[in-house]
Amino acid sequence: MTVHPQVHPGQAALVAKLAGRGLITPPWQEIRHHIPREHWLPEQVWVQRADRCEPVADADARYRLIYSDSPVVTQVDDGRPGGPGVATSSNSMPSMAATMLGPLDPYDGMTVLEIGTATGDTASKLSLRVGDQNVTSVEIDESLALQARDNLARVGLAPAVRITDGEAGWAPGAPYDRILATCALPTVAPALLRHLRPGGLLVAPLVRDFAPGLLARFTKDATTGTATGTFHGSASYMPMRSHRSTASATVDGTTPRHFHDLAAFPGLLEDITVPGFALYAGERLPGVHMTRRGPGEDAQVHLWDGAGAGVWAEDGWAAVYGTGRDLWTELLAVWQEYAAAGRPTRGGRTSA
Repeated sequence: MTVHPQVHPGQAALVAKLAGRGLITPPWQEIRHHIPREHWLPEQVWVQRADRCEPVADADARYRLIYSDSPVVTQVDDGRPGGPGVATSSNSMPSMAATMLGPLDPYDGMTVLEIGTATGDTASKLSLRVGDQNVTSVEIDESLALQARDNLARVGLAPAVRITDGEAGWAPGAPYDRILATCALPTVAPALLRHLRPGGLLVAPLVRDFAPGLLARFTKDATTGTATGTFHGSASYMPMRSHRSTASATVDGTTPRHFHDLAAFPGLLEDITVPGFALYAGERLPGVHMTRRGPGEDAQVHLWDGAGAGVWAEDGWAAVYGTGRDLWTELLAVWQEYAAAGRPTRGGRTSA
């Protein structure tokens, strides 16, 4: 791959890493070389820890974070001081952003609507791909939208950045050939489908109670106006603000009721962390929520039902907490059903 001498070295290394993994095609490689990632980031950034976001103060640590394949938190607690340190906006993990843009497949002259402007980084990539006059990006947070406009203007780009709730889309620019949501949606809002041109594509991370994030691509039928699509793996994004979960992850009591050795259930944690199981279990365990960190057998998995029952699994053990239902027994039953059904793949179909 040829790199222009003016390309930022950290950006060049990051792009080469993504290209080496087959995540970005030549047009996107060139676009990513234009603007270094740090351009989009505020002076204060945070890194996500297990229980809260931690400010990054060291300059070397900041540089390593920015030019790694990691998300960079750019706002906590909706910008309010003194909060618990919950991430409310970020510059997405580069590999995840690349995975989103691939299925979107925009090309010259197409009109694109982005839901969730954040720093303006993705809007810039779309602008360089289809022309900034063809890109509209909506952002519910006024302070983020204004900063994104400034970020874009400093590199000579001027897509339309509108301050509004993305669930309503942006009717004045409709219809759009492509719609991209950079926040997680429990369902695709009817307004977004109305704003999509017949034959157009909508790409969004979908989140369910049990599924922490699945990347879906929908195509709108030119005759019926309905949309169907396929899943394209995992996609972990913050929820749209109007769809933030209010379910409590607390359980009754702090002493486990039971412990289970995961060695007796080989493959359980690995199966739990794949999208196919998340979709299956979400239908079989309504009301049960799951979060996870890490891949495969090294994952940490937390299940809870919002009524006091929970399961925590990591380091080869599962601990069952709370009163009422036994989520561990229910999880095992669903896992065995899933295995007996042949472990349906993550590339299933969906509709909106």
